[in-house]
Amino acid sequence: MGFLRNGALFSFCSLVLSLFLALIVKMLHKFWWRPIQIQRKMASQGIKGPAYRFFYGSTKEMLQMKREATSRPMSLSHDIFPYVQPHFHKWTQTYGKNFLVWHGPQAFLVISDLDMVKKVLNDNGNTFSKIFLQDQVKKIVGDGLVTSEGEQLAKHRKLANLAFHGQSLKSMVPAMVDCAHMMIQRWSDRECLEINVYEEFKLCTSDAISKTAFGSSYVEGKTVFENGVKLGLTMARASSQIRLPGISKLWKPTYEIEAAKLEKGLREALLKIIKRRQQKINSGEMEGYGNDFLGLLLKAMHDVDENKKITFDNVIADCKTFYSAGYETLSSLLAWTAFLLAIHTDWQQEARKEVLNVLGDRDPDFNGIMKLKKMGMIINESLRLYPPAGGVTRKVTRQAKLGDLILPAGIMVHIPILKIHHDPQIWEDDAHLFKPERFSEGVAKATNNNPAMFLPFGLGTRNCVGLNFATVEAKIVLAMILQRYSFTLSPAYVHSPVELHNSRPQYGVQVILNAA
Repeated sequence: MGFLRNGALFSFCSLVLSLFLALIVKMLHKFWWRPIQIQRKMASQGIKGPAYRFFYGSTKEMLQMKREATSRPMSLSHDIFPYVQPHFHKWTQTYGKNFLVWHGPQAFLVISDLDMVKKVLNDNGNTFSKIFLQDQVKKIVGDGLVTSEGEQLAKHRKLANLAFHGQSLKSMVPAMVDCAHMMIQRWSDRECLEINVYEEFKLCTSDAISKTAFGSSYVEGKTVFENGVKLGLTMARASSQIRLPGISKLWKPTYEIEAAKLEKGLREALLKIIKRRQQKINSGEMEGYGNDFLGLLLKAMHDVDENKKITFDNVIADCKTFYSAGYETLSSLLAWTAFLLAIHTDWQQEARKEVLNVLGDRDPDFNGIMKLKKMGMIINESLRLYPPAGGVTRKVTRQAKLGDLILPAGIMVHIPILKIHHDPQIWEDDAHLFKPERFSEGVAKATNNNPAMFLPFGLGTRNCVGLNFATVEAKIVLAMILQRYSFTLSPAYVHSPVELHNSRPQYGVQVILNAA
């Protein structure tokens, strides 16, 4: 019996040792052998970068540079690339426009060669996939428009295009105007005319999204926005963490537990909005599902044609996407544009003249908004200097040729939008100056017909479907402010742009209002 017990113990120990050795081999392959192979392969093609450090890659160096840069406010300048992305700024100067960096053992080829950028973003063969986003961003946006590929992507984009273009977009204008009226009414009730417009724009845009896309209100969508914002910040922190293989099965860090709770709360809040819509349909209060974004999603979920049908999880995912991404992008766009107009009061005056000439003191309508050419120029220049996303990433799903380079499967390609938008070699020596006249003859003329120069909403089949929605909403809000107020930057303002999934003013944007 003792012999049998000893034999069983020996077998168990051998099994544990084998599993341990297998884990060690797997770790060494992931954290050492594979990265060194890729580093040598890319170096042989002339692509260099900061040396790979075991386990951490370039992550420690990157985080240290970002902490040092943002530990103090920057001067009142639009040259924000060295401040927001100091690591890319330094490595661009050292290694050129294309270089290799590491997030842990994961290789990222950073490219700002415009021909390469166009090829990656115009890819239709799923060679450069958005799969990479699913690890962190999928918790925020789910399995929908942002993360889907192929036929599934086509379904989601078609629904979004129906909701945010043409007649559908035109029908949203009155609700957008109402939301702006509510914001301005809050201002008129205040004794103090110093306003943090970033916080005000958050309320206004969230209410507009709730009403126009989901037929609800800010109060109903409040939990969605609150959970979405907290989840976004949590996942931004998580993105800088390096995890050992299989460790999540044994131990979950605090941020993962927190993210799971927030994700659950976000889903439950969306379920309430969806159930409320379903109840209105069942009671006869509504005929059909409605023509807003939520209605189109629900209609597609019940479609008898399997080629058009989407799942309930897809509905939840697309709701998440527009609530979170739309809200943060739009509120930041408005805040940075107000900041620029508060500094450049000559352009503020030009914009006001145009608004009064086109609209007078009337509320904006769709046709009037389309005539605000100078306002469009100002918004485009704001998007160039302070783009919503500092970069975009794609995964190489199979060995691919990019320019003269042969890229191994599994490597990531990162396009540094902020760097491209601020590059003097692309935009000339005044790249850091606020000059809306660049866009006086349209985006195509401003970019010399090279769309890779200007990427605030992406490019190709993956460009942001909310572009027109964001532009119309921004014009409405800004026009209604300019009809009533002039404004300057408050002495309380601290210039500290930060990147947390999108570009935002870390301490808000404080302005002083005066009756126009």
